[in-house]
Amino acid sequence: MAIGRVNPQYTLEDMGIEGLGEVYYNLLEPAIIEQSLKRDEGRLGKGGTFLVETGKFTGRSPKDKFVVETPGVEGKIWWENNPPMSEAHFDTLYNDMLAHMKGRDYFVQDLTAGADPEHAINIRFINELSWHNLFIRHMMRRPSREALDTFMADFTVINCPKFKADPERHGCRTDTVIALNFDRKIILVGNTEYAGENKKGIFTVLNYMLPEKGIMPMHCSANHAKGNPVDAAVFFGLSGTGKTTLSADPNRILLGDDEHGWSDRGIFNFEGGCYAKTIDLDPEAEPEIYATTERFGTVIENMVYDEETLELDFKDDSLTANMRCAYPMDYISNASESALGGHPKNIVMLTCDAFGVLPPIARLTPAQAMYHFLSGFTAKVAGTERGLTEPTPTFSTCFGAPFMPRRPEEYGKLLREKIARHGATCWLVNTGWTGGAHGTGARMPIKATRALLTAALDGSLSEVEFRKDPNFGFEVPVSVAGVDDILLDPRGTWSDPTAYDAQAHKLVQMFADNFEQYIPYIDEDVKAVAIG
Repeated sequence: MAIGRVNPQYTLEDMGIEGLGEVYYNLLEPAIIEQSLKRDEGRLGKGGTFLVETGKFTGRSPKDKFVVETPGVEGKIWWENNPPMSEAHFDTLYNDMLAHMKGRDYFVQDLTAGADPEHAINIRFINELSWHNLFIRHMMRRPSREALDTFMADFTVINCPKFKADPERHGCRTDTVIALNFDRKIILVGNTEYAGENKKGIFTVLNYMLPEKGIMPMHCSANHAKGNPVDAAVFFGLSGTGKTTLSADPNRILLGDDEHGWSDRGIFNFEGGCYAKTIDLDPEAEPEIYATTERFGTVIENMVYDEETLELDFKDDSLTANMRCAYPMDYISNASESALGGHPKNIVMLTCDAFGVLPPIARLTPAQAMYHFLSGFTAKVAGTERGLTEPTPTFSTCFGAPFMPRRPEEYGKLLREKIARHGATCWLVNTGWTGGAHGTGARMPIKATRALLTAALDGSLSEVEFRKDPNFGFEVPVSVAGVDDILLDPRGTWSDPTAYDAQAHKLVQMFADNFEQYIPYIDEDVKAVAIG
Protein backbone atom coordinates (compact mmCIF):
# COMPACT_ATOMS: atom_id res chain seq x y z
CA MET A 1 0.00 0.00 0.00
CA ALA A 2 1.40 3.41 -1.02
CA ILE A 3 1.04 6.33 1.40
CA GLY A 4 2.19 9.86 0.63
CA ARG A 5 3.07 11.85 -2.48
CA VAL A 6 4.91 10.23 -5.38
CA ASN A 7 5.13 10.21 -9.17
CA PRO A 8 2.36 7.71 -10.00
CA GLN A 9 4.52 6.30 -12.82
CA TYR A 10 7.52 5.86 -10.51
CA THR A 11 6.54 3.78 -7.51
CA LEU A 12 8.73 1.03 -6.10
CA GLU A 13 6.66 -1.49 -8.06
CA ASP A 14 7.61 0.37 -11.24
CA MET A 15 11.25 -0.18 -10.22
CA GLY A 16 10.66 -3.90 -9.82
CA ILE A 17 10.62 -3.78 -6.01
CA GLU A 18 7.45 -5.68 -5.17
CA GLY A 19 5.72 -7.52 -2.36
CA LEU A 20 6.47 -4.96 0.36
CA GLY A 21 4.23 -3.98 3.25
CA GLU A 22 3.21 -0.34 3.49
CA VAL A 23 5.39 2.11 1.57
CA TYR A 24 5.50 5.70 2.84
CA TYR A 25 6.51 8.21 0.14
CA ASN A 26 7.99 11.63 0.91
CA LEU A 27 6.46 12.10 4.33
CA LEU A 28 7.07 15.45 6.00
CA GLU A 29 8.92 15.71 9.29
CA PRO A 30 5.99 15.43 11.75
CA ALA A 31 4.65 12.33 10.00
CA ILE A 32 8.10 10.70 9.90
CA ILE A 33 8.58 11.32 13.62
CA GLU A 34 5.14 9.86 14.33
CA GLN A 35 6.11 6.70 12.44
CA SER A 36 9.49 6.53 14.16
CA LEU A 37 7.89 6.77 17.60
CA LYS A 38 5.24 4.22 16.65
CA ARG A 39 8.01 1.79 15.70
CA ASP A 40 9.98 2.50 18.89
CA GLU A 41 13.04 3.59 16.88
CA GLY A 42 13.94 6.39 19.30
CA ARG A 43 12.58 8.93 21.71
CA LEU A 44 11.15 12.43 21.43
CA GLY A 45 13.57 14.90 22.97
CA LYS A 46 13.41 18.51 24.13
CA GLY A 47 11.91 20.85 21.57
CA GLY A 48 10.73 17.93 19.43
CA THR A 49 14.16 16.54 18.59
CA PHE A 50 14.46 12.82 17.90
CA LEU A 51 16.93 10.88 20.08
CA VAL A 52 18.44 7.71 18.60
CA GLU A 53 21.21 5.21 19.17
CA THR A 54 22.81 3.33 16.29
CA GLY A 55 24.03 0.21 18.06
CA LYS A 56 27.52 -1.10 17.45
CA PHE A 57 28.07 1.13 14.41
CA THR A 58 28.54 4.70 15.64
CA GLY A 59 30.47 5.72 12.54
CA ARG A 60 31.10 4.68 8.98
CA SER A 61 32.39 1.21 8.14
CA PRO A 62 34.91 2.03 5.38
CA LYS A 63 36.39 -1.47 5.19
CA ASP A 64 32.95 -2.83 4.27
CA LYS A 65 32.48 -0.47 1.32
CA PHE A 66 32.87 -1.88 -2.21
CA VAL A 67 32.69 -0.62 -5.78
CA VAL A 68 31.24 -3.01 -8.33
CA GLU A 69 33.72 -3.81 -11.09
CA THR A 70 31.72 -3.05 -14.24
CA PRO A 71 32.76 -2.15 -17.82
CA GLY A 72 31.69 1.46 -17.31
CA VAL A 73 34.24 2.12 -14.55
CA GLU A 74 37.19 0.33 -16.15
CA GLY A 75 40.35 2.40 -15.79
CA LYS A 76 38.65 5.04 -13.61
CA ILE A 77 38.57 3.61 -10.09
CA TRP A 78 41.31 3.84 -7.44
CA TRP A 79 41.04 0.17 -6.57
CA GLU A 80 43.65 0.27 -3.80
CA ASN A 81 41.22 2.51 -1.90
CA ASN A 82 37.98 0.98 -3.18
CA PRO A 83 37.85 -2.83 -2.92
CA PRO A 84 36.10 -4.37 -5.92
CA MET A 85 32.95 -6.48 -5.93
CA SER A 86 32.04 -8.58 -8.94
CA GLU A 87 28.85 -7.94 -10.89
CA ALA A 88 27.67 -11.46 -10.08
CA HIS A 89 28.11 -10.91 -6.35
CA PHE A 90 26.29 -7.57 -6.56
CA ASP A 91 23.39 -9.11 -8.47
CA THR A 92 23.07 -11.81 -5.83
CA LEU A 93 23.26 -9.21 -3.06
CA TYR A 94 20.59 -7.08 -4.76
CA ASN A 95 18.22 -10.02 -5.25
CA ASP A 96 18.74 -11.23 -1.67
CA MET A 97 18.12 -7.75 -0.30
CA LEU A 98 14.87 -7.44 -2.27
CA ALA A 99 13.80 -10.83 -0.91
CA HIS A 100 14.57 -9.57 2.61
CA MET A 101 12.39 -6.51 1.99
CA LYS A 102 9.23 -8.45 1.10
CA GLY A 103 6.41 -7.95 3.58
CA ARG A 104 8.25 -5.15 5.42
CA ASP A 105 7.31 -1.47 5.55
CA TYR A 106 9.64 1.01 3.86
CA PHE A 107 10.11 4.77 3.75
CA VAL A 108 11.01 6.62 0.55
CA GLN A 109 12.38 10.13 0.12
CA ASP A 110 12.89 11.61 -3.36
CA LEU A 111 15.63 14.21 -2.94
CA THR A 112 18.32 16.16 -4.78
CA ALA A 113 22.08 16.54 -4.30
CA GLY A 114 23.57 19.79 -5.60
CA ALA A 115 22.37 23.39 -5.15
CA ASP A 116 23.37 24.24 -8.73
CA PRO A 117 20.49 22.85 -10.83
CA GLU A 118 22.80 22.43 -13.82
CA HIS A 119 24.83 19.83 -11.93
CA ALA A 120 22.28 18.41 -9.46
CA ILE A 121 21.33 14.74 -9.39
CA ASN A 122 18.08 13.19 -8.16
CA ILE A 123 18.30 10.39 -5.61
CA ARG A 124 15.64 8.03 -4.31
CA PHE A 125 16.35 6.85 -0.77
CA ILE A 126 14.56 3.67 0.31
CA ASN A 127 14.92 3.22 4.06
CA GLU A 128 14.01 0.37 6.35
CA LEU A 129 14.22 2.68 9.37
CA SER A 130 11.81 5.59 9.52
CA TRP A 131 14.29 7.86 11.33
CA HIS A 132 16.86 7.31 8.55
CA ASN A 133 14.26 8.88 6.27
CA LEU A 134 14.10 11.90 8.59
CA PHE A 135 17.90 12.13 8.66
CA ILE A 136 18.33 12.05 4.91
CA ARG A 137 15.45 14.48 4.38
CA HIS A 138 17.43 16.95 6.49
CA MET A 139 20.74 16.24 4.77
CA MET A 140 19.81 16.35 1.09
CA ARG A 141 18.00 19.10 -0.83
CA ARG A 142 14.22 18.88 -0.87
CA PRO A 143 12.30 19.37 -4.16
CA SER A 144 9.00 21.23 -4.08
CA ARG A 145 5.97 19.09 -3.37
CA GLU A 146 4.77 19.71 -6.93
CA ALA A 147 8.09 18.48 -8.36
CA LEU A 148 7.55 15.12 -6.67
CA ASP A 149 4.70 14.40 -9.09
CA THR A 150 7.18 14.01 -11.96
CA PHE A 151 10.32 13.04 -10.00
CA MET A 152 12.63 10.43 -11.55
CA ALA A 153 15.84 9.32 -9.83
CA ASP A 154 19.35 9.32 -11.29
CA PHE A 155 20.56 7.11 -8.42
CA THR A 156 18.87 4.86 -5.85
CA VAL A 157 20.00 4.07 -2.30
CA ILE A 158 18.47 1.02 -0.59
CA ASN A 159 19.35 0.87 3.10
CA CYS A 160 18.35 -2.19 5.13
CA PRO A 161 19.98 -2.24 8.61
CA LYS A 162 18.27 -5.56 9.44
CA PHE A 163 19.76 -7.30 6.39
CA LYS A 164 22.93 -9.30 7.05
CA ALA A 165 25.25 -10.01 4.15
CA ASP A 166 26.99 -13.34 3.60
CA PRO A 167 30.69 -12.78 2.77
CA GLU A 168 30.99 -15.97 0.74
CA ARG A 169 27.73 -15.49 -1.13
CA HIS A 170 28.03 -11.72 -1.67
CA GLY A 171 31.78 -11.24 -2.07
CA CYS A 172 32.12 -8.88 0.88
CA ARG A 173 34.22 -8.83 4.06
CA THR A 174 31.65 -9.23 6.87
CA ASP A 175 27.88 -9.32 7.33
CA THR A 176 27.91 -5.51 6.91
CA VAL A 177 28.10 -4.19 3.37
CA ILE A 178 28.00 -0.93 1.39
CA ALA A 179 28.07 -1.65 -2.35
CA LEU A 180 28.17 1.02 -5.09
CA ASN A 181 27.26 0.07 -8.65
CA PHE A 182 27.97 3.06 -10.89
CA ASP A 183 26.64 1.37 -14.04
CA ARG A 184 23.31 0.34 -12.49
CA LYS A 185 23.20 3.56 -10.42
CA ILE A 186 22.39 1.75 -7.18
CA ILE A 187 23.87 1.82 -3.68
CA LEU A 188 23.06 -1.02 -1.30
CA VAL A 189 23.63 -0.68 2.46
CA GLY A 190 23.12 -3.57 4.86
CA ASN A 191 23.54 -4.29 8.59
CA THR A 192 24.49 -0.83 9.89
CA GLU A 193 22.20 1.68 11.58
CA TYR A 194 24.71 4.54 11.27
CA ALA A 195 22.79 7.16 9.28
CA GLY A 196 25.88 8.78 7.80
CA GLU A 197 26.25 5.91 5.32
CA ASN A 198 23.16 7.31 3.51
CA LYS A 199 24.79 10.62 2.66
CA LYS A 200 28.42 9.55 2.29
CA GLY A 201 27.44 7.09 -0.41
CA ILE A 202 26.05 9.97 -2.46
CA PHE A 203 29.18 12.03 -1.83
CA THR A 204 31.20 9.14 -3.30
CA VAL A 205 28.88 9.10 -6.34
CA LEU A 206 29.41 12.83 -6.92
CA ASN A 207 33.16 12.42 -6.42
CA TYR A 208 33.05 9.93 -9.28
CA MET A 209 30.70 11.76 -11.64
CA LEU A 210 31.65 15.43 -11.37
CA PRO A 211 35.36 15.37 -12.37
CA GLU A 212 34.31 14.21 -15.84
CA LYS A 213 32.38 17.49 -16.12
CA GLY A 214 35.38 19.53 -14.96
CA ILE A 215 33.84 20.06 -11.52
CA MET A 216 35.95 19.71 -8.40
CA PRO A 217 34.08 17.81 -5.63
CA MET A 218 35.34 18.85 -2.20
CA HIS A 219 35.08 17.54 1.36
CA CYS A 220 34.94 21.03 2.80
CA SER A 221 32.81 23.68 4.44
CA ALA A 222 32.29 27.03 2.70
CA ASN A 223 31.08 30.57 3.30
CA HIS A 224 31.11 33.98 1.66
CA ALA A 225 31.16 37.63 2.73
CA LYS A 226 27.84 39.20 3.64
CA GLY A 227 26.30 40.82 0.59
CA ASN A 228 29.10 39.54 -1.64
CA PRO A 229 28.80 35.89 -2.78
CA VAL A 230 31.85 36.43 -5.01
CA ASP A 231 34.06 36.70 -1.91
CA ALA A 232 33.88 33.00 -1.08
CA ALA A 233 36.13 30.73 0.97
CA VAL A 234 36.38 26.95 1.38
CA PHE A 235 37.67 25.06 4.41
CA PHE A 236 39.13 21.59 3.86
CA GLY A 237 39.62 19.47 6.95
CA LEU A 238 39.22 16.05 8.48
CA SER A 239 36.99 15.40 11.49
CA GLY A 240 38.02 17.37 14.55
CA THR A 241 39.98 20.10 12.78
CA GLY A 242 37.31 22.81 13.13
CA LYS A 243 35.75 22.71 9.67
CA THR A 244 32.18 23.23 10.91
CA THR A 245 33.08 25.65 13.72
CA LEU A 246 35.31 27.98 11.71
CA SER A 247 33.06 28.20 8.66
CA ALA A 248 30.08 29.11 10.87
CA ASP A 249 31.33 32.69 11.16
CA PRO A 250 28.48 35.03 12.17
CA ASN A 251 30.07 37.76 10.06
CA ARG A 252 29.86 35.68 6.89
CA ILE A 253 27.16 33.69 5.06
CA LEU A 254 27.33 29.91 5.47
CA LEU A 255 27.07 27.86 2.27
CA GLY A 256 27.47 24.48 3.95
CA ASP A 257 29.56 22.50 6.40
CA ASP A 258 30.71 19.36 4.61
CA GLU A 259 30.43 18.78 0.84
CA HIS A 260 30.69 21.19 -2.09
CA GLY A 261 31.42 21.36 -5.80
CA TRP A 262 33.52 23.94 -7.70
CA SER A 263 32.31 24.44 -11.26
CA ASP A 264 33.03 27.06 -13.91
CA ARG A 265 30.27 29.13 -12.29
CA GLY A 266 31.59 28.99 -8.72
CA ILE A 267 31.01 26.80 -5.69
CA PHE A 268 27.79 25.10 -4.59
CA ASN A 269 26.69 23.01 -1.65
CA PHE A 270 25.76 19.39 -2.34
CA GLU A 271 23.52 19.19 0.70
CA GLY A 272 20.52 20.81 2.35
CA GLY A 273 21.51 20.25 5.95
CA CYS A 274 24.31 19.87 8.49
CA TYR A 275 25.61 16.83 10.37
CA ALA A 276 27.56 18.38 13.24
CA LYS A 277 29.63 16.68 15.92
CA THR A 278 28.25 17.53 19.36
CA ILE A 279 30.96 16.35 21.74
CA ASP A 280 31.93 19.32 23.94
CA LEU A 281 29.63 21.58 21.92
CA ASP A 282 29.92 25.03 23.51
CA PRO A 283 26.83 27.28 23.64
CA GLU A 284 29.07 30.36 23.67
CA ALA A 285 31.50 29.38 20.93
CA GLU A 286 28.86 27.73 18.71
CA PRO A 287 25.48 29.13 19.82
CA GLU A 288 23.55 28.41 16.62
CA ILE A 289 24.65 24.79 16.31
CA TYR A 290 23.98 24.33 20.03
CA ALA A 291 20.47 25.77 19.58
CA THR A 292 19.61 23.16 16.94
CA THR A 293 19.89 20.45 19.59
CA GLU A 294 16.52 21.64 20.96
CA ARG A 295 14.75 22.38 17.66
CA PHE A 296 11.93 20.33 16.18
CA GLY A 297 13.00 17.43 14.03
CA THR A 298 16.75 17.61 14.70
CA VAL A 299 18.12 14.07 14.85
CA ILE A 300 20.27 13.62 17.97
CA GLU A 301 22.51 10.62 17.36
CA ASN A 302 24.27 8.60 20.05
CA MET A 303 24.15 11.22 22.82
CA VAL A 304 23.70 10.41 26.49
CA TYR A 305 20.79 12.26 28.10
CA ASP A 306 18.95 12.47 31.42
CA GLU A 307 16.07 9.97 31.39
CA GLU A 308 13.76 12.35 33.24
CA THR A 309 14.63 15.84 31.99
CA LEU A 310 15.97 14.77 28.57
CA GLU A 311 18.88 17.19 29.05
CA LEU A 312 21.72 16.24 26.70
CA ASP A 313 25.20 15.51 28.07
CA PHE A 314 27.70 17.05 25.67
CA LYS A 315 30.71 15.61 27.49
CA ASP A 316 29.70 11.98 28.07
CA ASP A 317 31.27 9.99 25.24
CA SER A 318 30.42 6.58 26.69
CA LEU A 319 28.37 5.74 23.58
CA THR A 320 30.86 7.30 21.17
CA ALA A 321 33.01 10.40 20.71
CA ASN A 322 31.33 10.63 17.31
CA MET A 323 28.02 11.87 18.75
CA ARG A 324 26.19 14.09 16.24
CA CYS A 325 23.10 16.10 15.38
CA ALA A 326 21.50 16.43 11.94
CA TYR A 327 19.32 19.39 11.02
CA PRO A 328 18.21 21.36 7.95
CA MET A 329 20.44 24.22 6.82
CA ASP A 330 17.78 26.85 7.47
CA TYR A 331 18.12 26.20 11.21
CA ILE A 332 21.28 28.36 10.97
CA SER A 333 20.30 32.03 10.74
CA ASN A 334 23.19 33.12 8.49
CA ALA A 335 22.87 30.20 6.06
CA SER A 336 22.62 31.05 2.38
CA GLU A 337 19.21 30.45 0.82
CA SER A 338 20.73 29.58 -2.56
CA ALA A 339 23.81 27.68 -1.22
CA LEU A 340 25.71 29.16 -4.19
CA GLY A 341 28.90 31.20 -4.09
CA GLY A 342 31.51 32.60 -6.44
CA HIS A 343 34.96 31.20 -7.13
CA PRO A 344 36.76 31.05 -3.77
CA LYS A 345 39.24 33.83 -3.14
CA ASN A 346 40.70 31.85 -0.24
CA ILE A 347 41.25 28.14 0.27
CA VAL A 348 41.92 27.08 3.86
CA MET A 349 43.35 23.65 4.69
CA LEU A 350 42.74 22.82 8.34
CA THR A 351 44.89 20.46 10.36
CA CYS A 352 44.93 19.55 14.03
CA ASP A 353 48.67 19.06 14.63
CA ALA A 354 49.04 17.22 17.92
CA PHE A 355 52.84 17.25 17.50
CA GLY A 356 52.93 21.01 18.17
CA VAL A 357 55.14 21.68 15.14
CA LEU A 358 53.03 23.60 12.61
CA PRO A 359 52.36 27.35 12.91
CA PRO A 360 48.81 28.63 13.43
CA ILE A 361 48.68 29.82 9.81
CA ALA A 362 50.90 29.63 6.74
CA ARG A 363 50.56 30.83 3.15
CA LEU A 364 51.03 28.16 0.47
CA THR A 365 52.20 28.31 -3.12
CA PRO A 366 50.04 26.34 -5.61
CA ALA A 367 52.57 23.50 -5.54
CA GLN A 368 52.61 23.48 -1.74
CA ALA A 369 48.81 23.54 -1.72
CA MET A 370 48.70 20.42 -3.89
CA TYR A 371 51.27 18.76 -1.60
CA HIS A 372 49.21 19.42 1.51
CA PHE A 373 45.93 18.60 -0.25
CA LEU A 374 47.24 15.20 -1.34
CA SER A 375 48.73 14.64 2.14
CA GLY A 376 45.51 15.48 4.02
CA PHE A 377 47.29 15.56 7.37
CA THR A 378 45.87 15.71 10.86
CA ALA A 379 46.78 13.81 14.04
CA LYS A 380 45.07 11.56 16.55
CA VAL A 381 45.98 12.25 20.14
CA ALA A 382 46.91 9.94 22.99
CA GLY A 383 43.87 8.57 24.78
CA THR A 384 41.44 8.79 21.87
CA GLU A 385 42.01 5.16 20.91
CA ARG A 386 43.12 2.13 22.88
CA GLY A 387 46.90 1.75 22.74
CA LEU A 388 47.64 5.32 21.66
CA THR A 389 50.33 6.74 23.95
CA GLU A 390 51.59 9.58 21.75
CA PRO A 391 50.31 11.67 18.82
CA THR A 392 49.73 9.58 15.71
CA PRO A 393 49.69 11.11 12.21
CA THR A 394 46.66 10.56 10.01
CA PHE A 395 47.03 11.18 6.29
CA SER A 396 43.71 11.10 4.45
CA THR A 397 44.34 12.26 0.90
CA CYS A 398 42.19 15.11 -0.41
CA PHE A 399 40.92 15.45 3.19
CA GLY A 400 38.48 12.63 2.50
CA ALA A 401 40.12 9.42 1.22
CA PRO A 402 37.19 7.11 2.13
CA PHE A 403 34.95 8.97 -0.34
CA MET A 404 37.40 9.18 -3.26
CA PRO A 405 36.64 6.61 -5.97
CA ARG A 406 39.23 8.07 -8.38
CA ARG A 407 42.97 8.38 -7.88
CA PRO A 408 43.82 11.36 -5.63
CA GLU A 409 46.07 13.05 -8.20
CA GLU A 410 43.03 13.52 -10.43
CA TYR A 411 41.38 15.66 -7.77
CA GLY A 412 44.66 17.38 -6.93
CA LYS A 413 45.26 18.47 -10.53
CA LEU A 414 41.68 19.65 -10.89
CA LEU A 415 42.00 21.75 -7.74
CA ARG A 416 45.32 23.17 -8.87
CA GLU A 417 43.90 24.15 -12.27
CA LYS A 418 41.03 25.98 -10.62
CA ILE A 419 43.35 27.77 -8.19
CA ALA A 420 45.49 28.92 -11.11
CA ARG A 421 42.52 29.99 -13.24
CA HIS A 422 40.73 31.93 -10.53
CA GLY A 423 43.66 33.18 -8.44
CA ALA A 424 42.76 31.76 -5.04
CA THR A 425 45.14 32.24 -2.12
CA CYS A 426 45.84 29.07 -0.14
CA TRP A 427 46.40 28.82 3.60
CA LEU A 428 47.33 26.02 5.99
CA VAL A 429 45.77 26.54 9.43
CA ASN A 430 46.76 24.52 12.49
CA THR A 431 44.01 24.25 15.10
CA GLY A 432 46.03 21.73 17.13
CA TRP A 433 48.76 22.21 19.71
CA THR A 434 51.37 24.85 20.45
CA GLY A 435 54.17 25.04 23.06
CA GLY A 436 54.68 21.29 22.89
CA ALA A 437 52.93 18.16 21.71
CA HIS A 438 49.61 16.95 23.10
CA GLY A 439 50.10 16.27 26.80
CA THR A 440 52.73 18.99 27.18
CA GLY A 441 51.63 21.97 25.13
CA ALA A 442 48.27 23.75 24.95
CA ARG A 443 45.53 23.80 22.32
CA MET A 444 45.81 26.69 19.86
CA PRO A 445 43.61 29.53 21.21
CA ILE A 446 40.40 29.69 19.16
CA LYS A 447 40.47 33.49 19.48
CA ALA A 448 43.86 33.60 17.73
CA THR A 449 42.70 31.20 15.01
CA ARG A 450 39.61 33.31 14.32
CA ALA A 451 41.69 36.52 14.21
CA LEU A 452 44.15 34.99 11.74
CA LEU A 453 41.35 33.63 9.55
CA THR A 454 39.57 36.99 9.56
CA ALA A 455 42.78 38.68 8.44
CA ALA A 456 43.31 36.06 5.74
CA LEU A 457 39.77 36.37 4.38
CA ASP A 458 39.61 40.17 4.41
CA GLY A 459 42.98 40.44 2.65
CA SER A 460 44.87 42.25 5.40
CA LEU A 461 47.06 39.25 6.19
CA SER A 462 48.64 39.40 2.74
CA GLU A 463 50.02 42.85 3.61
CA VAL A 464 52.11 41.79 6.62
CA GLU A 465 55.72 40.59 6.70
CA PHE A 466 56.28 36.84 6.18
CA ARG A 467 59.19 34.52 6.94
CA LYS A 468 60.03 31.19 5.34
CA ASP A 469 59.45 28.17 7.55
CA PRO A 470 62.71 26.13 7.72
CA ASN A 471 60.90 22.78 7.93
CA PHE A 472 58.16 22.96 5.29
CA GLY A 473 59.20 25.97 3.20
CA PHE A 474 55.84 27.77 3.35
CA GLU A 475 55.45 31.41 4.43
CA VAL A 476 54.48 32.32 8.00
CA PRO A 477 53.42 35.81 9.11
CA VAL A 478 55.82 37.48 11.55
CA SER A 479 53.30 39.72 13.32
CA VAL A 480 49.50 40.05 13.08
CA ALA A 481 47.31 42.50 14.98
CA GLY A 482 45.37 40.85 17.79
CA VAL A 483 47.63 37.76 17.92
CA ASP A 484 50.61 37.22 20.24
CA ASP A 485 53.76 37.19 18.12
CA ILE A 486 55.08 34.17 20.01
CA LEU A 487 52.25 32.00 18.65
CA LEU A 488 53.43 32.63 15.10
CA ASP A 489 56.80 31.01 15.85
CA PRO A 490 56.09 27.45 17.05
CA ARG A 491 59.74 26.83 17.97
CA GLY A 492 59.67 29.82 20.28
CA THR A 493 56.64 28.49 22.15
CA TRP A 494 58.56 25.38 23.26
CA SER A 495 60.56 25.55 26.50
CA ASP A 496 63.19 23.32 24.84
CA PRO A 497 63.89 24.46 21.24
CA THR A 498 66.06 21.38 20.54
CA ALA A 499 63.11 19.15 21.44
CA TYR A 500 61.02 21.13 18.96
CA ASP A 501 63.66 20.59 16.26
CA ALA A 502 63.61 16.84 16.86
CA GLN A 503 59.80 16.76 16.74
CA ALA A 504 59.74 18.87 13.57
CA HIS A 505 62.27 16.59 11.87
CA LYS A 506 60.13 13.61 12.84
CA LEU A 507 56.96 15.15 11.38
CA VAL A 508 58.67 16.23 8.14
CA GLN A 509 59.85 12.65 7.66
CA MET A 510 56.33 11.32 8.27
CA PHE A 511 55.05 13.63 5.54
CA ALA A 512 57.81 12.50 3.16
CA ASP A 513 57.24 8.81 3.83
CA ASN A 514 53.50 9.16 3.23
CA PHE A 515 53.98 11.19 0.04
CA GLU A 516 56.20 8.58 -1.64
CA GLN A 517 53.06 6.95 -3.09
CA TYR A 518 52.23 10.06 -5.16
CA ILE A 519 55.70 10.82 -6.59
CA PRO A 520 55.15 8.87 -9.86
CA TYR A 521 51.96 10.82 -10.61
CA ILE A 522 52.80 14.46 -9.87
CA ASP A 523 54.48 17.40 -11.62
CA GLU A 524 58.07 18.42 -11.02
CA ASP A 525 57.30 21.50 -8.90
CA VAL A 526 55.21 19.41 -6.48
CA LYS A 527 58.03 16.84 -6.38
CA ALA A 528 60.36 19.68 -5.42
CA VAL A 529 58.11 20.49 -2.46
CA ALA A 530 57.99 16.83 -1.46
CA ILE A 531 61.72 16.28 -1.74
CA GLY A 532 62.60 19.65 -0.25
